[in-house]
Amino acid sequence: MDIILEKKKGLQKKHLPYVIGGVVLVIALVWLIFGNHSSKFNVEKSKVMVQDAAKGEFNDYIRVNGQVQPINTIQLSAVEGGMVAEKVVEEGSMVHRGEVIVRLTNPMLSLNILDSEAQLAEKQNFLRNTQVTMEQERLNLRKEKLQLDLDIERKKRKYAQYTNLYNEKLISREEYLQAKEDYEFAVKGSELVIERQRQDSIFRGIQVEQMEESLNNIRRNLILVRLRVDNLDVKSPVDGQLGLLDVEIGQSVGSGSRIGQISVLSDYKIEALIDEHYIDRVKNGLAATFERQDKTYNLTVRKVYPEVRTKQFKTDFTFEGERPDNIRAGQTYYINLQLGQPVEAVLIPRGAFYQSTGGQWIFAVTPDGKKAVRRNIRIGRQNPLHYEVLEGLEPGDKVITSSYDNYGDAEELILK
Repeated sequence: MDIILEKKKGLQKKHLPYVIGGVVLVIALVWLIFGNHSSKFNVEKSKVMVQDAAKGEFNDYIRVNGQVQPINTIQLSAVEGGMVAEKVVEEGSMVHRGEVIVRLTNPMLSLNILDSEAQLAEKQNFLRNTQVTMEQERLNLRKEKLQLDLDIERKKRKYAQYTNLYNEKLISREEYLQAKEDYEFAVKGSELVIERQRQDSIFRGIQVEQMEESLNNIRRNLILVRLRVDNLDVKSPVDGQLGLLDVEIGQSVGSGSRIGQISVLSDYKIEALIDEHYIDRVKNGLAATFERQDKTYNLTVRKVYPEVRTKQFKTDFTFEGERPDNIRAGQTYYINLQLGQPVEAVLIPRGAFYQSTGGQWIFAVTPDGKKAVRRNIRIGRQNPLHYEVLEGLEPGDKVITSSYDNYGDAEELILK
């Protein structure tokens, strides 16, 4: 016969795992809701740099390295091609305008001169022969005109005599008419000779003018060829210092080839490479300064080059007022370029923290000085000394500006 077992009441051994799991879950939830989850990192005070945020004047400038250059650099080119026969001046020498620097030779130019001179002589002889022929023709026409004038006078007299005789019935009508026709024919022949003289004069004038123009063209061509010979002497276009001279004796140089440069030392400029971040803010006319030998010198932005190379763009500065003593091309100056007017702002000193945070947050020290907590901030402009803080800090706040590279994702630093 079966025995009916009664159910045990209360907590049994098999329920313990469920109870323990529930307790752990409750504890975890409480920790997640009310616990402090921020990661902490212990730091020695002596190894961090703590500085104050302060209200002050933010001077909007950047510091760039500039190199002194001549105010102008003239490229030296060969106007005429040829072979280098002589280097008259060496690199680094001072030269004057018109001074010969390099002599070239070109035998073909000498042949061109001889050919042009031969053409000129041939044209001149042809012109002289033509002029002689024209003069002879002109004299022949004058002689013919004189002969016709004599013939007209004789026929005019005969016509007058025959007219009187015909009126007195002493000659026939035929004889009278022949004398009249001969006289009229002679007059018309004279008119034709006069017209031929006029036409011949016009033709001769045009022909001589064309030949004179052809002669002038040959003369000009000869002058230009001779100038080309003069251009074989490469001369300095300005006063200055000969820099690069990239030719050697015996080298063939083409027309228009650059062979060197001349630095104009009447004044100097400063060339600087600036980070592309500032390309929209750097304009012509901005003021800049630099210090040398405990003295401040003023500069002005002369030209901003639009091309960006290796994340930098080039800018030229010119001096305003006094120049430093013993200034030389190639010297380096550290320039403070003013980008805007000074303004009142909350400032913090520049530091290595910026490389880790990008200026989006910073470790702010608590009033008791025992720890530093992460705080979101917003940084605006910057200069070589300070950052402009737009949000997140007040004057008097202490912040850590040294490097954060060793802190990882720590939210709080314990300062010991």
